[in-house]
This record gives sequence, C-alpha cells and structure tokens, in this order.
Amino acid sequence: MHPRSLLRGAHAYLAPAAALDGLSAIHAAHRPEGAPHSIAEIVAHMAFWQEWFLDRCDGKAVPSPASAALGWPKVDDGDWDTVRERFESGFTRALTLADDSARLARPIVPAIEVDFLASYTAGDALTHLALHNAHHLGQVITLRQQLGSWPPPGGSWTW
Repeated sequence: MHPRSLLRGAHAYLAPAAALDGLSAIHAAHRPEGAPHSIAEIVAHMAFWQEWFLDRCDGKAVPSPASAALGWPKVDDGDWDTVRERFESGFTRALTLADDSARLARPIVPAIEVDFLASYTAGDALTHLALHNAHHLGQVITLRQQLGSWPPPGGSWTW
C-alpha cells in the first residue's frame, strides 16, 4: 500500500484531521482518570516523531532520543492550537514526501542509529509514521469517547 494511503487512513481508520476535528482545547488538555496522557500530550508525541523521522529523511542527523520519555514533549493547558498546528504541519510535510516516488525509494542517509531502523528508506519511515499515528489516533478517539467529544462534527463510525 502506498505511504500516502496509509498516512490518510486507508479506509481502516480516520485521517488525523478528521479524528481531531472539533476538539476543544479544554477536552484536548483534560486527562481522564486513569489515562496516562491527555489528547494534547499524545498529539505532541505524534508531532515529535513525525518531525524526527522527516528530518532524518531530509538528511539531518538528529540523534535518537536517549529515552522514551524524551519523545513526550511537555504540554501546557493552553498549548492545544500550537500542538495541533505542529502536528498538521508535519503531516503535510509527510504527505509531500509521500508524493515523491524517487525519494521514497532512497535509503535514509545518514542511517538511523537503531539496529532495526538502520536500513530504512524514506518510504519505510513514512510507513512507520503512518502506523505510529494510527496507534495513537486510536487512543485519541477512545479519550474523546470518554470525554463525550465523539463523534467529530464531520461524523465517523461510532462502533
């Protein structure tokens, strides 16, 4: 399957913009009881990894974070618009890369320093991003359901 289809949802899940549509800053910042992260924190995490992988695809030797916690940027209650814009900007950047078939086939140089990622092409990185986003968008939808903020204004499956 083409990375663009995977990024956009490929009919198996909503595209990110649809999953985030109509989400208020109050709901985005709220962490339901027992939830490890708020929606804003999850989206900031997604934005962080989008930027990291896309920078690597652009040849920037950004080192891998030393711990998983570093991939979860701190988010303040009033940051929702900024977090969402950062995610959407990275997502647009990923879609642009997905349309460049020559770049998709190229290995990431310098190679990523993690063994199982070392042979990644830009296409592999976009597939990784799409799966990572899908995983976390499922969490976003579950939190939105818990907050009574689902479905979004554009509608969605509710099962």
